Amino acid sequence: MIPAIVLFAVSYVLILAFGRYRTYIALFSGVLFILSGMLPVSEVLSSIDFNVLLMIIGTMGLVSLFIQSKMPMMLADMVMEKVPNIKWAVVALALFAGIISAFVDNVATVLMVAPIGLAICKKLDTNPVPFIIAIAVSSNLQGAATLVGDTTAIMLGSALDMSFLDFFWYKGRPSIFFAVELGAVLSALILLFLFRKETASIPKREERTKVEDFVPTVLLIMVLVLLIGASFIPNKPDITNGLICCGLLVIGLVYEAIKKKKLSAIIPPLKEIDFNTIGILVGIFLMIGGISNMGVIDALAGLLAKTGGGNVFVLYTVIVVASVIISAFIDNIPYVATMIPVIAGIATALNIDATPLYFGLLSGATLGGNCTPVGASANITGIGILKKAGYTVKNGDFFKIGIPFTIAAIVPAYIYIWLMYGI
Repeated sequence: MIPAIVLFAVSYVLILAFGRYRTYIALFSGVLFILSGMLPVSEVLSSIDFNVLLMIIGTMGLVSLFIQSKMPMMLADMVMEKVPNIKWAVVALALFAGIISAFVDNVATVLMVAPIGLAICKKLDTNPVPFIIAIAVSSNLQGAATLVGDTTAIMLGSALDMSFLDFFWYKGRPSIFFAVELGAVLSALILLFLFRKETASIPKREERTKVEDFVPTVLLIMVLVLLIGASFIPNKPDITNGLICCGLLVIGLVYEAIKKKKLSAIIPPLKEIDFNTIGILVGIFLMIGGISNMGVIDALAGLLAKTGGGNVFVLYTVIVVASVIISAFIDNIPYVATMIPVIAGIATALNIDATPLYFGLLSGATLGGNCTPVGASANITGIGILKKAGYTVKNGDFFKIGIPFTIAAIVPAYIYIWLMYGI
């Protein structure tokens, strides 16, 4: 177990320290886990989340067509018409991303909303890095708001047999949705504070950009609708969402080839797929698969179970804080999958209602990814979009938004969940 922890820790330090080489470091570390036997070859494929990878590939291709159609430019014009200055533009886009992310995977949300942010920044000739970071962290925040907002929410809902409405009203009380929204309100205020100096007024255009083709927009709307609809289908294949995104990309590419009457028309959208982002995610999936196989995550869960000493409030606090910290470095899916049965066992041993522990786990694990640039797939995707656009994201750029945003979001949720279900 110790070698796995050391290799994982060193890899993460190098990934954070050498941003330009993140993809190579992550992939090399993943290969080391395989070659060392810490991740058996038989478990390599099961460690990689192909659903996320296929979603990124499909949605990136569609977004390329979306950008070509000039729809993001028109939406940027609409946002600029409604907000007085740059700081309100950031908050408006972040809230918009959060609303979508409550019903659609966080990665897909970032891929859809980021082009609008880039278009606004291009028109205003301003740095898009903080815009895209704000969009990414806001999309992560809302993952715990509904049953369909994130894989971890789906996992918890399945374990507790919760319906879609149970996330709004559970056991006769307002449920976790309102805890998330309290965090969203306070984190929006934090964004206003962080961007308080961005008071430059936004020039109003006499006319909006003309959209050249509405088909890519229709295809992206279909992505939203089908992803929401698929979330209600029980026992569906794990790669359902990825197949939806890639299937619609194929339709978009066929349409593009027919419209331009040449097969080569499909090449530009395919070139826009960011394989650096795909590479770093594959590497991180392999790293997490390695430490999971070596029992590191199970050991962390067991350690958390012992720290409460029988005091439910202390145990709740430890679970929330530890979930935030652990999820900043470890993918929250295997962590939550491991912790759900651990919490069930604790509840049985102490004869308590485990609801606050479960909700604390979900909120902490969902928000923890916002602490670091590589703590969540949405963050990695957003940084990949910026890199492809020619912008470098320093760790400090991310920390100064992600960390205060996380604290602002988790504190009200922590208080709310305990008041509603702990007392």
